[in-house]
Amino acid sequence: MNLKGLILSGGTGTRLRPITHTSAKQLVPVANKPVLFYGIEALRDAGIKDIGIIVGDTAAEIEEAAGDGSRWGVKITYISQEAPLGLAHAVLTAEQFLGNDSFIMYLGDNLLRDGISDLVESFVKNGPEALILLQEVPNPEAYGVAECRDGAVVQLVEKPKSPKGNLALVGIYMFTPAIHECTRAIKPSARGELEITDAIQCLIDKGKRVEPHIVQGWWKDTGKLEDMLEANRLILDSLEGDIQGAVLDSEIHGRVIIEAGASVSNCTVRGPVIIGKRAVVHDSYIGPYTSIDCEVEIRNSEIEHSIILAQSKVIDLHGRMEGSLVGKNVRILRLDHKPQAYRFMVGDNSWIGIV
Repeated sequence: MNLKGLILSGGTGTRLRPITHTSAKQLVPVANKPVLFYGIEALRDAGIKDIGIIVGDTAAEIEEAAGDGSRWGVKITYISQEAPLGLAHAVLTAEQFLGNDSFIMYLGDNLLRDGISDLVESFVKNGPEALILLQEVPNPEAYGVAECRDGAVVQLVEKPKSPKGNLALVGIYMFTPAIHECTRAIKPSARGELEITDAIQCLIDKGKRVEPHIVQGWWKDTGKLEDMLEANRLILDSLEGDIQGAVLDSEIHGRVIIEAGASVSNCTVRGPVIIGKRAVVHDSYIGPYTSIDCEVEIRNSEIEHSIILAQSKVIDLHGRMEGSLVGKNVRILRLDHKPQAYRFMVGDNSWIGIV
């Protein structure tokens, strides 16, 4: 069976604003690596070499970041979607690229701990028309929900008001070309989108076999701040320490990655932590589950359980920063002025907590 990959990367990321006003949500880094890259690596590790990426308004940024795929040993084709009109619409948009091949559809802002290699093997071996990943969730009304019977999916409902179960669709799907007839047959939902749940239900109604797979490891949709920080924690927990940068008069505890060209002086760093290339950290405390991107400068500050993006500066904080996501080229500093006051320049959809 010839398999292709289809990564959806056209969404606008409204829940991560203001970060996504200036950056594609799929390129926001987790453990200093864009979320999108984890999906590309998962497909590659499953043996898939031909990958299409659905792009929208942020196409230029995504193409610049991922390139032609050669760094991963894959070929990337970019497919423009006129608007984010639903997952099934994305499949319709990619139909020419997909042709008569079976394919794996992977949402570009999703992370799956154990990868998909075993699942792809199962899909090829068992030969269903679709294999969908499911996970138990506490709030199934916020997801597409599957009802299963005798090892097969019998019904799918998108964001049900009264869910019949708690098995939600994870953002990874495997299809044969049979899905194309169904994406062409369905109508837009009440929210104006072509729902992939409706297309899969169409397969079921036609008597096609749709297999479920219950995800046992962690899965994260990184569309919200809380999930982004949790994904960062989970990824950092899986990394081994590796100190390549300069460390002077500092205490390093636990699994800490300090990349080449970074400088850490007169600090306490408690892992898991990653400090990116050419970052400067001085007279500071960096606590667990913190990712500091390249060329960041941190002085006389305390940071924990946070993500600091490239080329930002955090200087002379008098309290500890925690649970935060700081965008690129941001300046957070304390000014030595009297009388003391707060001074902000804050973009749309931002929030600031002072404790």
